[in-house]
Amino acid sequence: MSRGVLVTGASRGVGAEVAKVFAAGGDRVVLHCRGAVDKAEAVRRELPGEGHAVVAADLGDADAIPSLVEESVAALGRIDVLVNNAALFVDDPVAGSRRIGHPLAETSYEDWVAAWRRTLAVNLEGAAHLTWCVARQMLDTDPAEGVRRGAIVNVGSRGAYRGEPDVSAYGASKAGLHAFGQSMAVSLAPHDITVTSIAPGFIATDMVAQGLDGPGGDAIRAQSPFGRVATADEVAAAIHWLAAPGSGWSSGAVLDFNGASYLR
Repeated sequence: MSRGVLVTGASRGVGAEVAKVFAAGGDRVVLHCRGAVDKAEAVRRELPGEGHAVVAADLGDADAIPSLVEESVAALGRIDVLVNNAALFVDDPVAGSRRIGHPLAETSYEDWVAAWRRTLAVNLEGAAHLTWCVARQMLDTDPAEGVRRGAIVNVGSRGAYRGEPDVSAYGASKAGLHAFGQSMAVSLAPHDITVTSIAPGFIATDMVAQGLDGPGGDAIRAQSPFGRVATADEVAAAIHWLAAPGSGWSSGAVLDFNGASYLR
């Protein structure tokens, strides 16, 4: 049975691969982006099947989220799966990281406050507000026969556990996202809605290619005993499984997905 799937941050990287794997399984996908509509449309055109759409919205703007869900429902008929993948990034050509860097010793108080507010607004509050809107839609709309009422997958990070000294707001936002997911797993289980999270380590995407190809690349790969980093399609396959009909008993879990680079 074809499901309606909303994937946030789907114009590139992991989000784009998530859209592809769900579409390959016969699902209809809305690809969310903040402003990269052309890139998201390019991904949409690659998807097999029909019924896919692109919807743009700033997840850091709480007032924009209900409209995002309404447009997604209009395109899909019903949202059966939500993948909270979007996270705030900025260009950093030196370090290869695209997170808003704010090491305490080098950051002014004003910039520190701004980084925390914007990062939490998108990565944590935006995901929470979107989850509320989508879950309420799931509760108010009957699912297709043989399909559970809903599945929500949050894309967190290994950094929630090992620490992110240069981007502490990012690490805190992902730790909060994991905790939020577990709270929602308990809250929504009586309604047949599952909530899981995945905590990836380093992922080879175009956003970090410069860092992997540079002088620090070998050290990054050596973090895992496999001697490499994850691929975006590997992460997407795990997310697809977490939302699969047969994986419902994993609700509440946070899946460490880091190639044994950080064990807890």
